[in-house]
Amino acid sequence: MKHLAQTLKALSDPIRLRIILLLQAEGELCVCDLMAVLKLPQSTVSRHLAYLKRSCWVDIRREGLWMHYTLSRESCITCREILLILKQHATDLPEATSDRSALISFLKNKPSNCS
Repeated sequence: MKHLAQTLKALSDPIRLRIILLLQAEGELCVCDLMAVLKLPQSTVSRHLAYLKRSCWVDIRREGLWMHYTLSRESCITCREILLILKQHATDLPEATSDRSALISFLKNKPSNCS
């Protein structure tokens, strides 16, 4: 029961939910990608990513100085089912559509100092 509550609580924050939807759409993102789309400082984005990591929603891969985040490959069946529901309804959410467009635009013109 405790794991289920923590799993659901992780998605109760709009920023964390937006991060999950962005990762679901793109596959892998670094903190700078998320900062650009969410218009939040690095510390805030990293704090939310750490929460998602503790809740088993995301995996981390280090590449030099950069940390890259993906949805967890080892997620529980509940998480996988929730992700399917989110995928079905993401296009109905204006923020998700706006975030996806902002991400596409940012990735096209991504600065070289952000990996």
